[in-house]
Amino acid sequence: MSDLQTSFEQAAKDVQALSERPDNDTLLRLYALYKQGSEGDVSGPKPGFFDFVGTAKYEAWAKLKGTGRDEAQRKYIDLVKKLRG
Repeated sequence: MSDLQTSFEQAAKDVQALSERPDNDTLLRLYALYKQGSEGDVSGPKPGFFDFVGTAKYEAWAKLKGTGRDEAQRKYIDLVKKLRG
């Protein structure tokens, strides 16, 4: 396993231990970067109109389409470090 992958997985654990809950925009950014870094480009059908949270998550992830996994993982790690202070 690469150092980047190890750091990415540690950041995913660290985000669970944040002392304060990030705002919704930051949570969406974390979600999208995590999904892009772990699964790649968005896949599957867009959630239904009344699934507001699911739609917001899907759209945030879709905005990262074409971003490489390594780049998404680095951005995720950097964002978690920033949130941890």
